[in-house]
Amino acid sequence: MMGRKNLKSVSSENGTASENIKKGSMKQLLKALKPYIPQIICSFICIAISTVLSVLSPQWVSKITDEINDNALTLSIDLEKIAVFGTVLIVFYSCNAICNYISGFIMTTINQRLTKYLRREISHKINRVPLKYFDSHLYGDTLSVITNDVDTVGQSMDQAISMFFSSACMLIGVLIAMFVTAWQMALTVLLMLPLMMVMLFILTKIALPQFEKNQKLLGDLNGKVEENYSGATVIKAFGAGARKTEEFEKTNRTMRKAIFKANAIAGFMQPAMNFVSYFAYAAVCVVGGLLMSDGVIQLGTITAFLIYINLFQNPLSQLAQAMNSMQMATAAAGRVYEFLGQEELSDETGKQRKLLTDGNHIRGNVEFKNVRFGYSPDKIIISDFSAKIQAGMKVAIVGPTGAGKTTLVNLLMRFYELNSGDILIDGVSVKDMPREEVHDIFGMVLQDTWMFEGTIRDNILFSKTGVPDEELDKICKEAGIYHYVHTLPGGLDYYVENEANISGGQKQLITIARAMAENSPLLILDEATSNVDTRTEEVIQRAMDKLTQGRTSFVIAHRLSTIKNADLILVMRDGNIVEQGNHDALMEQNGFYAGLYNSQFAGE
Repeated sequence: MMGRKNLKSVSSENGTASENIKKGSMKQLLKALKPYIPQIICSFICIAISTVLSVLSPQWVSKITDEINDNALTLSIDLEKIAVFGTVLIVFYSCNAICNYISGFIMTTINQRLTKYLRREISHKINRVPLKYFDSHLYGDTLSVITNDVDTVGQSMDQAISMFFSSACMLIGVLIAMFVTAWQMALTVLLMLPLMMVMLFILTKIALPQFEKNQKLLGDLNGKVEENYSGATVIKAFGAGARKTEEFEKTNRTMRKAIFKANAIAGFMQPAMNFVSYFAYAAVCVVGGLLMSDGVIQLGTITAFLIYINLFQNPLSQLAQAMNSMQMATAAAGRVYEFLGQEELSDETGKQRKLLTDGNHIRGNVEFKNVRFGYSPDKIIISDFSAKIQAGMKVAIVGPTGAGKTTLVNLLMRFYELNSGDILIDGVSVKDMPREEVHDIFGMVLQDTWMFEGTIRDNILFSKTGVPDEELDKICKEAGIYHYVHTLPGGLDYYVENEANISGGQKQLITIARAMAENSPLLILDEATSNVDTRTEEVIQRAMDKLTQGRTSFVIAHRLSTIKNADLILVMRDGNIVEQGNHDALMEQNGFYAGLYNSQFAGE
């Protein structure tokens, strides 16, 4: 019993949280539309004029009908009067169309600007969220927020706002016209209204959870697509294509069912409204016939009323569609604003640069003081790390997989914040520096290569400007890519459209050249030679030796033969330094490092 109560309590809390998110999302959407209030008012004025013209038009149809009905038997129909009535109708309908076009143009423009605003906010947000967000979310799901959810918000709001206002105006106008024309038949139509409203309420209540589910499933599906695309080589190599296809198909089928259910519920609204309106037509015909037989009204009044019923029923259907669109917008906006509401990196606008200032030379002393860190509070990776690195030293960080080597470098770059402890550069805590300064202090080469669409020159220089071609050629020679670059059509101006056309080793060399061009006072190499052959590795090693001269450098390496010349080797195990010293000293100790080193040459 207690378990069931707890489940109910959790379900209730989740439901309340979901409602709060919906309300908050709609408030934020309306707030985002606030700058466009003048344009929205202009659009609403056009809609109001269009509504008035639509309501007045049946009166002129009634006059034409009465003129024909009263004089048809005597063949004395006044064609000039009918021509005047017809001309008025043409003017009314033409102005109606123009007003609808202007209103639609304004609302479409507003909603396109809204989607532009949301995408810009998301783009800025991506640069402000910590890396731990991407550790816990699929890239495809985040991309779905930027593309599908933002598009859904724009398209749905475009339909919902104008449709909701025009429908409300039309309902009010038609009701007034009905009562002015024949209050008895107006009351007959109103008897059908409660039934329509009940059906609308029930259907929209059922449809909303389905639309919310659709947006979430769409994000999951995009996550699967992104995962399968980025891992295509591995999937093919291990023959996992069938299994991955089945996983995708399973998600796809689930989404198909959810979309079918949502559209089926939404699609039932129009037939339901038509079903009720048929009763209204029949009732009006009966009541109108009785009133006509008593001489209260004429045939033209009944004709006008039948048009009014159609005008009355359409806004109700449009209100249902507007509510569906609003529900879709709310569901999509919930995901958009959930992302925009993610925790951000702390604001550092008030921090001043400490080391990279005019006339200040960075020596390169680095100290780790009782560093403690875990990606989650219950899983500490580095428990108590301390070390002092003197300026100009080449420091190698070695250890088995999962020892915390890359994590240590990420902390050094302030990609993650420490749980406790501190990291000092020339005696200044990295916490006291802006992140941009910390990133500028370090040049970095990762084992995961990355290139963007652009020329080879752009990929090497990246954020640097004013580097002459002579200097760039020198960098290419030191990085070992001079010959390769000049075999490409256009050389340094060769345009990279698809990085898959460049081998992994060449991409690694280009990223190394990028670090050389950056010319930062400190250097981080995370498995920088992992994707190159032995001969190229020797070339890179010589270039790195030259690059690291006079600079404090941190080298993460699994091939221990590449770091034998390091000034200091930090041997990590389970987040702690278990040994430290140069290669010869550590080999003499015949400890953990010696075991790692010898294991790489076992069997040779």
